[in-house]
Amino acid sequence: MKAIVKYKKGDGFVELGEVTRPVIDSEEVLIEVKAAGICGTDIHILHDEFKYFPPVIMGHEFSGEIVEVGEKVKEWKVGERVVAEPHTGACRVCRLCRTGNHQICSKKRPIGSGQDGAFAKFIKVPSWLLHRIPEEVSFEEAALTEPTAICVHCILEKTGIETGDFVVILGPGPIGLLAAQVVKNAGTSYVLITGTSKDINPRLKIAGELGVDYILNVDKEDPISKVRELTNGEGADVVVEASGSPSAINQAFQMVRRGGRISALGMTKEEKVEIPWNMGIMKGIQITLPFSSGYTSWEKALHLIASKKTNVNSLITHCFPLGDWSKAFSLVTKGQAIKALLIP
Repeated sequence: MKAIVKYKKGDGFVELGEVTRPVIDSEEVLIEVKAAGICGTDIHILHDEFKYFPPVIMGHEFSGEIVEVGEKVKEWKVGERVVAEPHTGACRVCRLCRTGNHQICSKKRPIGSGQDGAFAKFIKVPSWLLHRIPEEVSFEEAALTEPTAICVHCILEKTGIETGDFVVILGPGPIGLLAAQVVKNAGTSYVLITGTSKDINPRLKIAGELGVDYILNVDKEDPISKVRELTNGEGADVVVEASGSPSAINQAFQMVRRGGRISALGMTKEEKVEIPWNMGIMKGIQITLPFSSGYTSWEKALHLIASKKTNVNSLITHCFPLGDWSKAFSLVTKGQAIKALLIP
Protein backbone atom coordinates (compact mmCIF):
# COMPACT_ATOMS: atom_id res chain seq x y z
CA MET A 1 0.00 0.00 0.00
CA LYS A 2 1.01 3.65 -0.44
CA ALA A 3 2.00 5.67 2.63
CA ILE A 4 3.71 8.92 3.56
CA VAL A 5 6.89 7.94 5.39
CA LYS A 6 9.47 9.92 7.34
CA TYR A 7 12.30 7.54 6.58
CA LYS A 8 15.26 9.04 8.46
CA LYS A 9 16.30 11.82 10.81
CA GLY A 10 16.86 15.33 9.52
CA ASP A 11 14.99 18.15 7.81
CA GLY A 12 12.89 16.64 5.01
CA PHE A 13 13.34 12.95 4.16
CA VAL A 14 9.59 12.41 3.71
CA GLU A 15 8.21 10.63 0.68
CA LEU A 16 5.21 8.71 -0.62
CA GLY A 17 6.34 5.12 -0.80
CA GLU A 18 5.16 1.54 -1.01
CA VAL A 19 4.89 -0.22 2.37
CA THR A 20 3.55 -3.51 3.64
CA ARG A 21 -0.08 -3.64 4.74
CA PRO A 22 -0.20 -3.87 8.58
CA VAL A 23 -0.71 -7.25 10.23
CA ILE A 24 -2.74 -7.07 13.45
CA ASP A 25 -2.23 -9.02 16.66
CA SER A 26 -4.97 -10.57 18.79
CA GLU A 27 -5.88 -7.31 20.59
CA GLU A 28 -5.74 -4.97 17.60
CA VAL A 29 -8.06 -3.93 14.80
CA LEU A 30 -7.22 -3.03 11.21
CA ILE A 31 -8.81 0.20 10.04
CA GLU A 32 -9.28 1.45 6.50
CA VAL A 33 -8.43 5.15 6.75
CA LYS A 34 -11.14 7.40 5.28
CA ALA A 35 -9.71 10.82 6.20
CA ALA A 36 -6.56 12.02 7.96
CA GLY A 37 -5.78 15.56 9.09
CA ILE A 38 -2.40 17.29 8.79
CA CYS A 39 -1.39 18.57 12.22
CA GLY A 40 1.27 21.08 13.22
CA THR A 41 3.11 18.12 14.72
CA ASP A 42 3.42 16.60 11.25
CA ILE A 43 5.06 19.80 10.01
CA HIS A 44 7.45 19.68 12.99
CA ILE A 45 8.34 16.06 12.18
CA LEU A 46 8.97 17.00 8.55
CA HIS A 47 11.48 19.61 9.73
CA ASP A 48 13.02 17.43 12.47
CA GLU A 49 11.55 19.60 15.26
CA PHE A 50 9.59 16.93 17.16
CA LYS A 51 10.46 13.56 18.69
CA TYR A 52 9.88 10.65 16.30
CA PHE A 53 11.26 7.20 15.51
CA PRO A 54 12.00 6.72 11.80
CA PRO A 55 11.21 5.07 9.55
CA VAL A 56 7.58 5.79 10.44
CA ILE A 57 4.33 6.44 8.61
CA MET A 58 3.14 9.89 9.64
CA GLY A 59 -0.34 11.09 10.67
CA HIS A 60 -2.33 10.74 13.89
CA GLU A 61 -5.62 12.61 13.30
CA PHE A 62 -7.87 10.21 11.42
CA SER A 63 -11.15 8.40 11.00
CA GLY A 64 -11.97 5.13 9.33
CA GLU A 65 -13.80 1.82 9.19
CA ILE A 66 -12.82 -1.45 10.84
CA VAL A 67 -12.00 -4.12 8.25
CA GLU A 68 -10.47 -6.77 10.52
CA VAL A 69 -10.49 -7.57 14.26
CA GLY A 70 -8.08 -9.59 16.37
CA GLU A 71 -9.22 -12.86 17.91
CA LYS A 72 -9.35 -11.41 21.44
CA VAL A 73 -11.33 -8.33 20.39
CA LYS A 74 -14.96 -8.84 21.42
CA GLU A 75 -16.39 -5.33 21.71
CA TRP A 76 -15.76 -4.21 18.11
CA LYS A 77 -16.80 -5.61 14.74
CA VAL A 78 -16.00 -5.23 11.07
CA GLY A 79 -17.82 -2.30 9.47
CA GLU A 80 -17.92 -0.02 12.50
CA ARG A 81 -16.93 3.61 11.95
CA VAL A 82 -14.24 4.66 14.42
CA VAL A 83 -11.63 7.14 15.52
CA ALA A 84 -8.68 6.25 17.74
CA GLU A 85 -6.62 7.94 20.42
CA PRO A 86 -2.97 8.06 19.35
CA HIS A 87 -1.54 6.67 22.60
CA THR A 88 -0.09 3.43 21.24
CA GLY A 89 2.68 1.91 23.32
CA ALA A 90 1.30 3.10 26.67
CA CYS A 91 2.07 0.30 29.13
CA ARG A 92 -1.38 0.30 30.83
CA VAL A 93 0.15 -0.86 34.13
CA CYS A 94 2.14 2.11 35.47
CA ARG A 95 0.75 4.64 37.93
CA LEU A 96 -0.07 7.12 35.16
CA CYS A 97 -1.92 4.62 32.98
CA ARG A 98 -3.88 3.20 35.92
CA THR A 99 -5.02 6.69 36.96
CA GLY A 100 -6.31 7.54 33.47
CA ASN A 101 -3.25 9.44 32.29
CA HIS A 102 -1.94 7.06 29.65
CA GLN A 103 -1.30 10.04 27.35
CA ILE A 104 1.80 10.86 29.43
CA CYS A 105 3.04 7.31 30.02
CA SER A 106 6.81 7.22 29.53
CA LYS A 107 6.50 4.04 27.45
CA LYS A 108 4.09 5.59 24.95
CA ARG A 109 5.10 5.58 21.28
CA PRO A 110 2.31 7.53 19.58
CA ILE A 111 0.68 6.87 16.24
CA GLY A 112 2.38 8.86 13.50
CA SER A 113 5.67 9.46 15.29
CA GLY A 114 6.50 6.43 17.43
CA GLN A 115 4.48 3.84 15.52
CA ASP A 116 3.09 3.78 12.00
CA GLY A 117 0.31 6.31 11.52
CA ALA A 118 -2.66 7.20 9.35
CA PHE A 119 -1.22 8.71 6.16
CA ALA A 120 -1.86 5.36 4.49
CA LYS A 121 -4.69 3.15 3.24
CA PHE A 122 -4.70 1.03 6.42
CA ILE A 123 -3.61 1.44 10.04
CA LYS A 124 -3.60 -1.01 12.94
CA VAL A 125 -4.63 0.19 16.41
CA PRO A 126 -5.10 -1.49 19.82
CA SER A 127 -8.84 -1.87 20.37
CA TRP A 128 -8.76 -0.13 23.77
CA LEU A 129 -8.02 3.19 22.04
CA LEU A 130 -11.12 3.20 19.81
CA HIS A 131 -14.23 5.41 19.91
CA ARG A 132 -17.35 5.02 17.78
CA ILE A 133 -18.25 7.82 15.37
CA PRO A 134 -21.84 9.04 15.86
CA GLU A 135 -24.13 8.57 12.86
CA GLU A 136 -24.49 12.33 12.40
CA VAL A 137 -20.73 12.80 11.93
CA SER A 138 -18.98 12.33 8.58
CA PHE A 139 -15.56 10.75 8.24
CA GLU A 140 -14.12 14.17 7.37
CA GLU A 141 -15.58 15.75 10.50
CA ALA A 142 -14.51 12.82 12.66
CA ALA A 143 -10.89 13.29 11.55
CA LEU A 144 -10.89 16.45 13.70
CA THR A 145 -11.84 14.59 16.88
CA GLU A 146 -8.25 14.49 18.15
CA PRO A 147 -7.57 18.27 18.08
CA THR A 148 -11.04 18.92 19.49
CA ALA A 149 -10.32 16.48 22.33
CA ILE A 150 -7.08 18.28 23.09
CA CYS A 151 -9.00 21.54 23.56
CA VAL A 152 -11.59 19.83 25.75
CA HIS A 153 -8.95 18.16 27.91
CA CYS A 154 -6.62 21.12 28.29
CA ILE A 155 -9.16 23.93 28.67
CA LEU A 156 -12.31 22.39 30.17
CA GLU A 157 -10.96 19.43 32.13
CA LYS A 158 -7.67 20.88 33.36
CA THR A 159 -7.82 24.69 33.34
CA GLY A 160 -11.57 25.11 33.83
CA ILE A 161 -13.94 27.70 32.38
CA GLU A 162 -16.45 29.52 34.55
CA THR A 163 -19.65 31.19 33.39
CA GLY A 164 -18.95 34.78 32.39
CA ASP A 165 -15.20 34.38 31.92
CA PHE A 166 -13.45 36.74 29.51
CA VAL A 167 -11.19 34.45 27.47
CA VAL A 168 -8.29 35.35 25.18
CA ILE A 169 -7.07 32.87 22.56
CA LEU A 170 -3.52 33.52 21.33
CA GLY A 171 -3.20 32.09 17.82
CA PRO A 172 -5.93 31.46 15.19
CA GLY A 173 -4.71 28.11 13.89
CA PRO A 174 -6.90 24.99 14.00
CA ILE A 175 -6.36 24.55 17.75
CA GLY A 176 -7.08 28.22 18.44
CA LEU A 177 -10.28 28.18 16.38
CA LEU A 178 -11.45 24.95 18.02
CA ALA A 179 -10.56 26.37 21.44
CA ALA A 180 -12.67 29.46 20.75
CA GLN A 181 -15.70 27.29 20.04
CA VAL A 182 -15.11 25.05 23.05
CA VAL A 183 -14.93 27.99 25.48
CA LYS A 184 -17.96 29.64 23.87
CA ASN A 185 -19.99 26.53 24.61
CA ALA A 186 -18.72 26.54 28.19
CA GLY A 187 -20.48 29.82 28.98
CA THR A 188 -17.86 32.52 28.52
CA SER A 189 -18.99 36.14 28.30
CA TYR A 190 -16.59 37.22 25.56
CA VAL A 191 -13.85 35.61 23.51
CA LEU A 192 -10.98 37.54 21.91
CA ILE A 193 -8.63 35.89 19.43
CA THR A 194 -5.33 37.27 18.19
CA GLY A 195 -3.45 36.77 14.94
CA THR A 196 -1.16 38.56 12.52
CA SER A 197 -1.70 40.18 9.13
CA LYS A 198 -0.93 36.90 7.38
CA ASP A 199 -3.81 35.29 9.32
CA ILE A 200 -6.49 37.67 8.04
CA ASN A 201 -7.56 35.27 5.32
CA PRO A 202 -8.65 32.61 5.98
CA ARG A 203 -8.07 32.20 9.73
CA LEU A 204 -9.29 35.46 11.26
CA LYS A 205 -12.07 35.65 8.68
CA ILE A 206 -13.38 32.26 9.81
CA ALA A 207 -13.00 33.27 13.46
CA GLY A 208 -15.52 36.05 12.78
CA GLU A 209 -17.88 33.63 11.05
CA LEU A 210 -17.69 31.34 14.10
CA GLY A 211 -18.93 34.12 16.38
CA VAL A 212 -15.69 35.15 18.10
CA ASP A 213 -16.48 38.49 19.77
CA TYR A 214 -13.20 40.33 19.25
CA ILE A 215 -10.64 39.68 16.51
CA LEU A 216 -7.32 41.43 16.93
CA ASN A 217 -4.44 41.80 14.46
CA VAL A 218 -1.33 42.16 16.64
CA ASP A 219 0.51 43.84 13.73
CA LYS A 220 -1.98 46.71 13.93
CA GLU A 221 -2.96 46.88 17.59
CA ASP A 222 -1.37 46.15 20.98
CA PRO A 223 -3.16 43.09 22.39
CA ILE A 224 -2.24 43.80 26.01
CA SER A 225 -3.71 47.31 25.93
CA LYS A 226 -6.82 46.07 24.13
CA VAL A 227 -7.48 43.33 26.67
CA ARG A 228 -7.09 45.77 29.54
CA GLU A 229 -9.44 48.21 27.82
CA LEU A 230 -12.11 45.55 27.33
CA THR A 231 -11.85 44.28 30.91
CA ASN A 232 -11.82 47.62 32.75
CA GLY A 233 -8.12 47.28 33.41
CA GLU A 234 -8.34 43.88 35.13
CA GLY A 235 -7.16 41.54 32.39
CA ALA A 236 -8.56 38.30 31.02
CA ASP A 237 -9.91 35.59 33.30
CA VAL A 238 -8.33 32.93 31.08
CA VAL A 239 -5.66 33.12 28.41
CA VAL A 240 -5.34 30.11 26.10
CA GLU A 241 -1.89 30.07 24.52
CA ALA A 242 -2.34 28.21 21.22
CA SER A 243 0.46 29.67 19.10
CA GLY A 244 3.68 28.38 20.64
CA SER A 245 5.23 31.79 19.98
CA PRO A 246 7.65 32.91 22.73
CA SER A 247 6.39 36.51 22.46
CA ALA A 248 2.77 35.38 22.79
CA ILE A 249 3.66 33.19 25.79
CA ASN A 250 5.07 36.26 27.52
CA GLN A 251 2.04 38.35 26.55
CA ALA A 252 -0.17 35.78 28.28
CA PHE A 253 1.39 36.67 31.63
CA GLN A 254 0.77 40.36 31.02
CA MET A 255 -2.83 40.18 29.80
CA VAL A 256 -4.21 37.68 32.34
CA ARG A 257 -5.79 39.18 35.45
CA ARG A 258 -4.51 38.66 38.99
CA GLY A 259 -5.68 35.24 40.09
CA GLY A 260 -6.41 34.34 36.46
CA ARG A 261 -5.56 31.21 34.51
CA ILE A 262 -3.27 30.40 31.60
CA SER A 263 -3.91 27.24 29.59
CA ALA A 264 -0.92 26.14 27.48
CA LEU A 265 -1.80 24.36 24.24
CA GLY A 266 0.80 25.62 21.79
CA MET A 267 3.99 23.60 21.33
CA THR A 268 7.01 25.82 20.69
CA LYS A 269 9.93 25.11 18.37
CA GLU A 270 12.31 26.40 21.02
CA GLU A 271 14.03 24.13 23.53
CA LYS A 272 13.55 26.80 26.21
CA VAL A 273 11.33 29.88 26.49
CA GLU A 274 12.01 32.67 28.98
CA ILE A 275 8.94 33.71 30.97
CA PRO A 276 8.28 36.41 33.62
CA TRP A 277 8.27 33.92 36.49
CA ASN A 278 8.11 36.51 39.28
CA MET A 279 5.21 38.28 37.60
CA GLY A 280 3.32 35.00 37.53
CA ILE A 281 3.93 34.42 41.21
CA MET A 282 3.06 37.97 42.24
CA LYS A 283 -0.17 37.88 40.22
CA GLY A 284 -1.13 34.48 41.63
CA ILE A 285 -1.60 33.01 38.18
CA GLN A 286 -2.67 29.40 37.74
CA ILE A 287 -0.76 27.89 34.81
CA THR A 288 -1.77 24.51 33.43
CA LEU A 289 0.55 22.55 31.17
CA PRO A 290 -1.60 19.57 30.23
CA PHE A 291 -0.62 17.32 27.37
CA SER A 292 -2.72 15.62 24.71
CA SER A 293 -6.06 14.06 25.71
CA GLY A 294 -7.78 11.06 27.26
CA TYR A 295 -10.90 8.90 27.05
CA THR A 296 -13.35 11.40 28.54
CA SER A 297 -12.18 14.28 26.38
CA TRP A 298 -12.63 12.17 23.24
CA GLU A 299 -16.19 11.26 24.15
CA LYS A 300 -16.97 14.91 24.91
CA ALA A 301 -15.35 16.01 21.66
CA LEU A 302 -17.46 13.58 19.63
CA HIS A 303 -20.57 14.91 21.36
CA LEU A 304 -19.63 18.51 20.56
CA ILE A 305 -19.05 17.62 16.91
CA ALA A 306 -22.20 15.51 16.59
CA SER A 307 -24.39 18.19 18.19
CA LYS A 308 -22.82 20.84 15.90
CA LYS A 309 -21.85 22.86 18.97
CA THR A 310 -18.35 22.72 17.55
CA ASN A 311 -18.34 23.42 13.82
CA VAL A 312 -15.35 21.49 12.52
CA ASN A 313 -16.55 21.63 8.90
CA SER A 314 -15.73 25.32 8.78
CA LEU A 315 -12.07 24.51 9.47
CA ILE A 316 -11.68 21.95 6.69
CA THR A 317 -10.39 24.12 3.85
CA HIS A 318 -8.66 21.52 1.67
CA CYS A 319 -8.80 17.80 0.85
CA PHE A 320 -6.08 16.01 -1.11
CA PRO A 321 -5.17 12.47 -2.18
CA LEU A 322 -2.01 11.05 -0.63
CA GLY A 323 -0.07 11.81 -3.79
CA ASP A 324 -0.52 15.55 -3.22
CA TRP A 325 0.84 15.46 0.33
CA SER A 326 3.66 17.92 -0.42
CA LYS A 327 1.24 20.56 -1.71
CA ALA A 328 -0.99 20.02 1.32
CA PHE A 329 1.93 20.35 3.74
CA SER A 330 3.05 23.54 2.00
CA LEU A 331 -0.39 25.18 2.31
CA VAL A 332 -0.55 24.31 6.01
CA THR A 333 2.98 25.60 6.62
CA LYS A 334 2.21 28.91 4.88
CA GLY A 335 -1.03 29.38 6.81
CA GLN A 336 -3.07 29.24 3.59
CA ALA A 337 -4.99 26.22 4.84
CA ILE A 338 -6.59 25.81 8.24
CA LYS A 339 -7.14 22.07 8.27
CA ALA A 340 -6.08 20.07 5.22
CA LEU A 341 -7.20 16.45 5.01
CA LEU A 342 -5.54 13.61 3.15
CA ILE A 343 -7.94 11.06 1.67
CA PRO A 344 -6.12 7.74 1.01
